[in-house]
Parts: sequence; structure tokens; C-alpha cells
Amino acid sequence: MKESKLKHKNIWISLLVIIVLFAGTGAYIVAQQDYNMASESVEIHTPQGKLTGIFTLPKKDTGEEKLGLVLFIHGDGTIDATHNEGYKPLWERLASLGYASLSLDKRGIGGSEGNWLDQSIDDRVVEAQQAIAWAKQQPMIDASRIGVWGASQAGWVIPKLAGKEQLAFSILVSPAINWLKQGEYNTRSQMAKDGHTQQEIEAQVKHDNQIKDILKVYGSYEEYIKFIRKGEEPMSRERWSFVSKNYSSDATESLRHFKSPVLLLLGEDDVNVDIQDTERTYRKEIHPSYLLDVKTFQNTEHSMLPTSIAGSEWKMGLRFLFTPRNITTEGYMDAIEAFLTKVGARF
Repeated sequence: MKESKLKHKNIWISLLVIIVLFAGTGAYIVAQQDYNMASESVEIHTPQGKLTGIFTLPKKDTGEEKLGLVLFIHGDGTIDATHNEGYKPLWERLASLGYASLSLDKRGIGGSEGNWLDQSIDDRVVEAQQAIAWAKQQPMIDASRIGVWGASQAGWVIPKLAGKEQLAFSILVSPAINWLKQGEYNTRSQMAKDGHTQQEIEAQVKHDNQIKDILKVYGSYEEYIKFIRKGEEPMSRERWSFVSKNYSSDATESLRHFKSPVLLLLGEDDVNVDIQDTERTYRKEIHPSYLLDVKTFQNTEHSMLPTSIAGSEWKMGLRFLFTPRNITTEGYMDAIEAFLTKVGARF
């Protein structure tokens, strides 16, 4: 009887230990997701329809001192204002530096009206201008210290924006130069990474070039569908329309619009973008050269994630749960902080 009671007691002790461990882990995760910043939902009304987003400020009252602002401009895809919470660690770092952040849901995402697949690059430039106009009306924002952060596809938006707005700075993450060349580079790099033969790669590139020929003569979606091979997943009609509007994008000439500091952040293992072509073109076209800072990270892919966890949902999920401030590659946010500190010395 005593032995039975002892076993029963041990089971309860074990269960209690497990509960405490789970509770402790849960509390730790909650603490990690508690960011030192103040965020609020915003609405911006435009002729193209309402835009919704998140406006983030430092928690500390800065008194009479006004804040700089970083406008976030997304890459490709269905991206909400927080990019599935992924922007939050950077927003917190920016808040610690005295910067507000403004990020909008893409059109058709969250509460934003419209459809982002209906937009051209020029439409996205107009949208960024509307966001900047809204930010300038906010009493805590210093209109002379508004800059932008943008990833991937934003590399075609931001240089054009720089020709229309007096930006205080620009931070560009993994931007490409030419839309069509970037597509071919991505095909070749990804297929090589996946172990395809050179013959298979060339066959795919040849097929893709046929699709490009349809785009160049403003071909219809029905014409495109005729070229889809058996077993190949076609893009949707909406996606075809989006590509048709933007496939001729090339940032080369627009890079000459930059008149304020530019930080170019690249990942050595990027299979989406030819980082050598990007860096070479930025260095050639941005004048004077001292405006440009370039930082290339080793063992880093397109989204500034460590290559060791990129592509693995469970690895990224665990990293974001337990150490969200380390989800991006080591040194990425430090490089942004160093750049903005240097930019701040100009004001």
C-alpha cells in the first residue's frame, strides 16, 4: 500500500514538474514577443482606396524632440503590415534609435482596399508618396528625417521614389536590377541548387524565354496558357496581369535619383538575385560614391535569414518563438543601426 501511494505521489510530482516547465516556457515565449515599442493601427485614405497599416513609435516619451521615420516598402507576395510579425524585431531596434516605423498592408490584404496584383511599379511609387504625405502630417515626425526600408521588389520602387521625394536615406535589402534577368538568374541558381543537370536548366531557360516573348508582344493569358507544359503549375490570370505590367522594370537609370545616403544589404547565398550585378550597378550609377554603403553577409539568403534555417519552417518557427530578435542573420540589424547613426550625424 505504501509503495502504491509513493508511486502515485511521484506521478503527481512529475506532472507538476511538467506543468511548471511548460508554464515557464510559455512565459519565456510571451516575454520574447513583448517588444519595447508602441504600435497603433492606422488608416490612410487615398483616391485608389483605403490603406491600412501599423505605425510604431518608441515607448519612451521623447518630449519636444521629433522622430525620424522609416517607411517600409514590401517585396513580392501577399504581405501584411507586419510581414507575419517578422518586421517587429527591426521596428523595436528602430524605436530604440528614435525612429518611428510605418508599414502598410498591401492592397487587398488586411483592411487595405484593392488588389496588389493590379499595381504597376509606378502605382507602388504613388502609394509610397501617399504614405509619406500622411507621415508628414503627424506632429511627432520630423519631415526632414523620413527615409525608406525596402526588400527585393522594392528595389524597383525606391529608386523611382527617390526621384520624386526628398528622402533622408534609403535602405535596400536584396534588390535586383532587371526584372527579366533576375528571373533567369533565379531559375538557373535554384535549379542548380536543387541538383538539376545543365541540360535540364537550359531547357527550362529556353521555355521561360518563350514566355518572355509572349510578354514582349503583350500576349494574352490564353496565349500564355498554351505554352504551359504538362505537370507545370501556371500562374494565375491575376499574376499574369501583374507580370505583364512590370516585366520591363529596370532600376539602372533610376539609381541616379539618389541624393541621400543609401545602404545596400546583400546575402552571399541569395539564389533570387545576382548580388554581384546589383552591387556593380549600384556602385556605377550612384554618385557621389560616398552616398553608398554596401554590406554583404556570409551564409545569408535573400530575406536576410541565415542559410542554415532558411527554407525550414520548423527551424524558423522555433527561432522566431524563442529568439525573435535573432531571426535575421547576425549583424544585419547592427548594420542598419550603424548606418542610421551615421545618417543622424548629418542632422
